[in-house]
Amino acid sequence: MNNTQSNFAPEKFQNAEQIWFWFIYSKSVHNDFARQNRYGSTRRICELVDVETLVTKLHLCGKLSIEHLTVMKTYGDKRRAPHQYIWRENHDAAVWDSAMRILNKAARDKGWIE
Repeated sequence: MNNTQSNFAPEKFQNAEQIWFWFIYSKSVHNDFARQNRYGSTRRICELVDVETLVTKLHLCGKLSIEHLTVMKTYGDKRRAPHQYIWRENHDAAVWDSAMRILNKAARDKGWIE
């Protein structure tokens, strides 16, 4: 960590969607995000591996299903949530909302969300 990074307190997330999109984007650029810090001097309250571990634990304990994970990955890659008013995305929107409620509670318990 350089001196510039150490002067800034880690920033919490606003909600589970923000955590998920940050995680998916960061993973997609193979951790280059953390090294180059493309979004200025923002440091996050957790690391990528922390989010991955949390999601894995939620799946292994049966809170997040394969369907949840599939929808989360699909729309995470699109960098948007599914829309409930688009017929083809209606079911996915319900699954997404369920997954985000589960992730939101777990992340709030960890202190990652304001």
